[in-house]
Amino acid sequence: MTPTSAPKPDPTVLAVIPARGGSKGVPAKNLAQVGGIPLVARAVRACLTAREVTDVVVTTDDAAIAEAARAAGEALGAAERVHCVQRPSAIAGDTATSEAAVLHALDAYEAMHERIADVVLLVQCTSPFVTREDIDGVAAAVARDGADTAVTVAPFHGFIWRDGSAVEDDTYGVNHDKAVRPRRQDRPQDLLETGAAYAMDVAGFRTHRHRFFGHTALVTTDPARVLEIDDPHDLARARALAPLLDPSPLPTREDIDAVVLDFDGTQTDDRVLIDSDGREIVAVHRGDGLGIAALRRAGLDLLILSTEQNPVVAARANKLKVPVLHGIDRKDLALKQWCDEHGIAPERVLYVGNDVNDLPCFAVAGWPVAVASAHDSVRAAARAVTTTPGGFGAIREIAAWLLGPTLTGHLSTPTKSTTK
Repeated sequence: MTPTSAPKPDPTVLAVIPARGGSKGVPAKNLAQVGGIPLVARAVRACLTAREVTDVVVTTDDAAIAEAARAAGEALGAAERVHCVQRPSAIAGDTATSEAAVLHALDAYEAMHERIADVVLLVQCTSPFVTREDIDGVAAAVARDGADTAVTVAPFHGFIWRDGSAVEDDTYGVNHDKAVRPRRQDRPQDLLETGAAYAMDVAGFRTHRHRFFGHTALVTTDPARVLEIDDPHDLARARALAPLLDPSPLPTREDIDAVVLDFDGTQTDDRVLIDSDGREIVAVHRGDGLGIAALRRAGLDLLILSTEQNPVVAARANKLKVPVLHGIDRKDLALKQWCDEHGIAPERVLYVGNDVNDLPCFAVAGWPVAVASAHDSVRAAARAVTTTPGGFGAIREIAAWLLGPTLTGHLSTPTKSTTK
């Protein structure tokens, strides 16, 4: 009988995420939030959810970045797989290469764990829409398919020009003859390096000390997701795209036990009309009232939480049959106390806001939601953003996320989570 060989162990695949604290283009860039999640945490999440990745190392010189990376691991129940390495100042400046940071992180990981990595990945925080499929693609190309290196690329159909007037007294086409204008389908397929994810065989990487050597596999990704954040305009684009590109960004009824609403700018358009006697009048949307009534019937705990000490807030809450706390300076403390008193886990609270005084509550609630008309900083910190502005049916839209467009789903009282 022919003896069978032992199964080959899975390769050790180490994902390294370089994340310096300093950035000239965007201050504290790697902590900037896109879709309510810091860029470094987005990268950690993508790596941890990739099937091929064994462990993740974040190499940084910034304690806040390290904390955000660890928190991302804890949120996924994989804290033991996230390791933070203090990057030496010699390789933390503007001129330091990513390869130097990866080599240092690789050495530190192997020394800490007495484990040799087979494949090392370089995953960039500045590519906010890198997916676990991208990461698995480059990792598998090296770990399982025999490539020496791999890189994510995207189909590219543009005509590239270069100004050669300083040398050749003319401009010229780089990937085409400017005298010929072929149709796209008649041209060779060009591929653009995305800058998001790279994979290298560890032995070869230690020899060459560069991310490309030997046979390089090209792993194609969705061109709509190709975005590198280098300046504030890139960051603004990423924040605008997040609601469209992030997977399943909207909460469902199964995610939520309570809905807490700001008032001005969220249930109103943030304008105030004042009559000759100084009385304030605001406009609200009937659709919001319909949505709030449906949420109440569905068994959700509701609260209106406002800094305004204004009779109109209490009057509206009374009409909606929703408890109200108004004239509150520290809304975050009031929200925490309300959750404790009602036995509600903060991570199962959906909080809706529009301005900077809502940001502390965003840090408490598991589902911070911004209305479409919210301040940029609030939209950036939100986990989801409505398509409707405040005062024009944004709350009705949120109710539809949870209950369906007809607001008739889940009308029986659900069993609340007992998670604390």
